[in-house]
Amino acid sequence: MHNQDFFLNALIYLGASVISVPIAKKLGLGSVLGYLLAGILIGPFVLGLVGTEAGEVMHFAEFGVVLMLFIIGLELEPALLWKMRRSIFGLGGMQVIITAVIIGLVASFLNFQIHRAIAIGLILALSSTAIVLQTLSEKGLMRNIAGRSAFSVLLFQDMAVIPILAVIPLLATLGLPADLSDSALNNITGVPALPGWLQLLIIIGAMTTIVIIGRFAAQHIFRLVAETGLHEVFVALALLLVIGIALAMDAIGLSPALGTFIAGVVLADSEYRHELETTIDPFKGLLLGLFFISVGASINFQLFVSKPLIIIQFVVLLILIKFIVLLILGRVFKLKKGYEFLFAFLLAQSSEFSFVLISFSKQNQLFDEETASILLLIVTLSMAISPLLLIFNDKMVSPILARWQNKLEYDEIEEEENPVILAGFGRFGLAIGRILLANGFKVTILDSNPSNVETLRKYGFKLYYGDVTRPQLLEKAGIKNARMLILSMAEHDNALKVAKYVREKYPEVKILARARDIFHTFEYYTINVKSVRREMFDSASELGEQALAELGYSKYEAYRATRTFKHHEEQITQELYKHWLEDSGKFIQETRRFSEQVSDTLQAEKNYSIHDTDCAWDVDSIKEEARSESNK
Repeated sequence: MHNQDFFLNALIYLGASVISVPIAKKLGLGSVLGYLLAGILIGPFVLGLVGTEAGEVMHFAEFGVVLMLFIIGLELEPALLWKMRRSIFGLGGMQVIITAVIIGLVASFLNFQIHRAIAIGLILALSSTAIVLQTLSEKGLMRNIAGRSAFSVLLFQDMAVIPILAVIPLLATLGLPADLSDSALNNITGVPALPGWLQLLIIIGAMTTIVIIGRFAAQHIFRLVAETGLHEVFVALALLLVIGIALAMDAIGLSPALGTFIAGVVLADSEYRHELETTIDPFKGLLLGLFFISVGASINFQLFVSKPLIIIQFVVLLILIKFIVLLILGRVFKLKKGYEFLFAFLLAQSSEFSFVLISFSKQNQLFDEETASILLLIVTLSMAISPLLLIFNDKMVSPILARWQNKLEYDEIEEEENPVILAGFGRFGLAIGRILLANGFKVTILDSNPSNVETLRKYGFKLYYGDVTRPQLLEKAGIKNARMLILSMAEHDNALKVAKYVREKYPEVKILARARDIFHTFEYYTINVKSVRREMFDSASELGEQALAELGYSKYEAYRATRTFKHHEEQITQELYKHWLEDSGKFIQETRRFSEQVSDTLQAEKNYSIHDTDCAWDVDSIKEEARSESNK
C-alpha cells in the first residue's frame, strides 16, 4: 500500500511538471513559475492531489540546490573565484548586513522583541539560490554583469547561513528562562556544543580534507572507475561524492551547499569535470523542479485567506526593502545601463534556506507557531512572485530604460560625412569593420550595447552608443550623405525596421544586411534589399570545405566542391523566394528538389576526370609531386 502511494505521488508530481512547464515556457513565463503553478494546482488548497507530504518532499528536493552548487563550482576555476572576491565579500557582505539591519528595525517597529527582530532580519535578508541560478541559467545571464553580481551575493549568503545557524540559539536564550538557556545552546548542530576553538579546527579540517581529496585522490578514483567502462558506476561515484560531502558538512554544522560548491571548485581543473557535470545535471534538474513544485504546494492558503491584507503588506514590504537596498548597492558597485534593476529584481525574494532557519528558530523557541507560519508564508509567496518580477523587468522596466537612455544618454556624434555607416559592432560587425578600416575607409560605427561600446573603445575603435532604430540618430550619423549602410546587428527585427526606413527615405543608399536564416533573407527581399548574407552560412561552408579536405579530398577539390555548393545556393535562393511568396507547399517541394539537384551536381563534378597535376594552389600536393619526381 505504501509503494502504491509512492508511485501515485510520483505520477502526480511528474505529470504536473510535464503539463505545466511547457505551457509556462510557451507563454514566456519561464520554467520556475511553471513548476510553482503546478505545485499550487496539485496542492491541498486547490485540487488536493497532494497533502501534508509536500513539506517532506521539499526537504528531500532541497538536495537539488546542493547539486546545482556543485555543478556551478565545476564551472568556476579557483583563479576566477579569487577575482570575484570583491563582489562576493564586498557586495554580498553589504547586502546581507544592510538588509538584515533594515528588516530588523522594521520588525522592531512592528512590536517584535529585539532578539526576534534580529533573527527575522537575518533570515529574510537571504535570497533564493534555486530560483535565481535556475533563471540565470535558463536566460543565459550567468556571464552577464548583473548575473555574475547576483551569483556573488548568493555565494556570500550561502556562507552566511553558517553563522546565522550559530547565532539563532544565542538569540533564543535572550528570551528564555535561565534554566532553558543552556539546553538551547546545545542545538547549534544537533550535537552537544563544543568549545569554539575545537569547532573551528573541525571546520578547517573538513575543508582541508575536501581540498586534498579533490586535488589528489579524486582523479585516481575517477580514472579507476572510468576504466571499468560502466557508466552507471561512474554515476554512482559522482552521487556518492556529492552526498558524502553534503552529509559531512551537515554533521559539523556547515551548509551542505557550500561544501559541495567548494568541492566543485577544487575539481574545476579535473579532466573529469565535464563528465561529472553531464552526469549530475539530470538529477539536479529533476530535484530542482520537484523543489519548486513542493514550494507551490506548501503555500498555506488558509492562513492567507484569514489574514490576506497583513500577508500581502508584509510580502510587498519585504520585496520593496530588498529591491531598494539592492538597487542602491548595484549603483554603488558600478552596475549601469539597467543592469542594476535586473540585479535588484533577481534577488528581491527570500530564500529556500529561510525554511530551514525558521524551523530551526521554532525548535529553539525563538518563534511561536503563529509567527513561524506567517514567516513561512511570506517566504513562500515572495519566492512564487519572483519570476513575475523578472517578467515585469523584461516587459516593462527594460524597454522604458532603453528608451530613456537612448533619449538622454546617447553619444553626440561628430559631424563627419563618412561613406559607410555600420550598425552593430558585435562579433559579426567587428570583422566587417576591421576589413573596411584596414583598407582605409572611414566608417561611422553605431552600437546599442553600452558595455560593448565601452570595451571596444579601450581597443581604439571609434564607435557611438545609440539606438539605430531612431531616425534622429541615423540623421546625426550622416545617413543623408552616406554611400552605404551595413546592418550587422543581431536584433533582426530592428534591422528590418531600419532597412525599411532607409529604403523609403534614402533609396540611393546601398544597404548590406546580415540575416538570421533564409526566411529572414526573404523578408529583406520584400523591401528590395538584395545584398544579404546569412550569418552562419559562409563560416559553415568554410568548415565544410575543411571537413572534405580532412576526409581525403585535395584542397583544390574541397574548394571547388564548396564553391559549387555556394554558387548553387545563391542561385536557388532567388527562385525559392518566388515560391515562398506564392505557395508554401510549392516552396517545400522545390526545397527538396533543389537539395537533390545540388547533390547530383556535386557527384557529377566529383566523377569528372581531373588530371593529377590539376592541383591549382594546393601547395602540399605540388610538394608531394616534386618529391616523387626527385626520387625517380
